[in-house]
Amino acid sequence: MNVLERIVEVTREDVARRSRELPLADLERGLGTRGPERPFAEALCRPGVSVIAEFKRRSPSAGEIRAGATVEQVVAGYESSGAAALSVLTEGPHFGGSLDDLRAARAASGLPILRKDFVVDRYQIVESAVAGADAVLLIAAALDDDELRALHGAAVELDLDVLVEVHTDEELARALEAVDPDLIGINNRDLGDFSVDVERTYELLADVPAGKTVVSESGFHSREQLLELERVGVDAVLVGESLMRSPDPAAALLALTGGEAL
Repeated sequence: MNVLERIVEVTREDVARRSRELPLADLERGLGTRGPERPFAEALCRPGVSVIAEFKRRSPSAGEIRAGATVEQVVAGYESSGAAALSVLTEGPHFGGSLDDLRAARAASGLPILRKDFVVDRYQIVESAVAGADAVLLIAAALDDDELRALHGAAVELDLDVLVEVHTDEELARALEAVDPDLIGINNRDLGDFSVDVERTYELLADVPAGKTVVSESGFHSREQLLELERVGVDAVLVGESLMRSPDPAAALLALTGGEAL
């Protein structure tokens, strides 16, 4: 069993536990209290490469990333340093995240928020909307075609944008056939062993149909890398670990974007 398979197995068990504690019908009552819409996809369409700045506590490969970090301080710094959107990693057992982190980010920032997790059940889609997410991540490698279609449809019904993540040509072809997503994430990290190769984006980009918004994920830490992504037509980049490891995440983001503080 590789890393992704292990995380998905634990996730299914944890979702089953949560749904016993708070049944779906009860969870859905919280949909009526959702705040104002913050369009995630639109935020990635501005000139240049938009940065989705991530709050991430730890990972299976890197261990603890930023001990004692507070969501409020980090995401406020991201917003002031020009992030187009936020990503909040909410998976608990392997990444140390929670929906409380997402709620805190929603309260501390006006930016649209992606819930980054291993979504395998409609329950998580509803959770995301109730907690204040504007978009969800669906990982093609973690889902079969029927699951991908069902979860994508459930998210769209709740007015959530959907970032469909792929890592191989086969996954890209599957995603395009199953749901034809508007937002395509190319993950440079192999979730089987967590190795990273930024060339993955360049290898898959040519096979992405025109008109799609492309997000490159993982492995970026320099302004030069972002300029190269802009040159080849990538719309956005998701950056987490390099920012979170920096002594000053807001300053690191500012250097990455080449911008000025807002």
